[in-house]
Amino acid sequence: MRVRFGYVAIALNLAEGSPNKTVTVKNLEKIAVPQERINRLRRLTHQNITTTLRILRYNVAHDIYLYRFTSKLVPLATHPIAAGWSYPDEFAAEWQEIGRYIKNYKLRVSAHPDHYTLLNSPKTEVLTAAIHDLNYHVTMLEAMTLPAEPQLVIHVGGLYKEKPTAIARFITQFNQLPDRIRFRLMLENDDKIYTAVDVLRLCQTVGCPMVLDIHHHACNNTGENLADLWPAIIKTWNNSVPKIHLSSPKSDTEFRSHADIIALPDFLPFLTAAKEQRQDFDVMIEAKNKDQALFKLMNDLEKIPGIKRIEQAVIEL
Repeated sequence: MRVRFGYVAIALNLAEGSPNKTVTVKNLEKIAVPQERINRLRRLTHQNITTTLRILRYNVAHDIYLYRFTSKLVPLATHPIAAGWSYPDEFAAEWQEIGRYIKNYKLRVSAHPDHYTLLNSPKTEVLTAAIHDLNYHVTMLEAMTLPAEPQLVIHVGGLYKEKPTAIARFITQFNQLPDRIRFRLMLENDDKIYTAVDVLRLCQTVGCPMVLDIHHHACNNTGENLADLWPAIIKTWNNSVPKIHLSSPKSDTEFRSHADIIALPDFLPFLTAAKEQRQDFDVMIEAKNKDQALFKLMNDLEKIPGIKRIEQAVIEL
């Protein structure tokens, strides 16, 4: 059984390794000429795309096959102030270069639209904004000419007083999404409202892969054992390799917040249980120290009997 590891957005070991260069609406509004505003966004976008390709090359050099794009690749892309330019077309060559690199090295990439992307909202304007944000993410993936497969992680959304009603509304609105969006979605359990059981049942209903978040399960559960849920979660992926999210709590008082690194006891019990299924899976590390946290975890794991580090960011059990 092989387990691969990746990280989110920023490569801390890489000089100028942040692809999150952006500008606030307030500062952009200080630029009086509309075309100059677009030029500012254009320069930032070019810098972010260039940095992203550098990060992917760094990842390949270090056997890191998983990577999550920042949602800020195109600053303010979904804000009205950014209307008036076609970032997919203007940077077509750059997007395609990233896509070719991903496909050539068989990398697994993803993105995680922000928490305000609420598909189960009863408010039309909130749903419209959520679809607008998803469309932005899909547009980038399409510009990279990546196949329509699960690449966007979202949460179920809000509670809106009654969970059964909110879940039913999610199902309705999820099924009404355009195929180009729906086929790229994955659902993740959250740390407050929708448990792993809730999301598993929902994924089974709508035919969507489930991303298990171990930390969120520790925050929000009704006593379920992940070892009992894992076989059914695997099945939501059909013949694809499942993916999970891994983080450690910042502290006992800030349990929901992510720590800088991964504490080995927060992963080993799941890893031991998952071994029984003999199913390869991928791990997205959501730690503040990004790639540095990944390498620390790898160094810790290879000291455990029965775990073999076969590449810099891959283990075998």
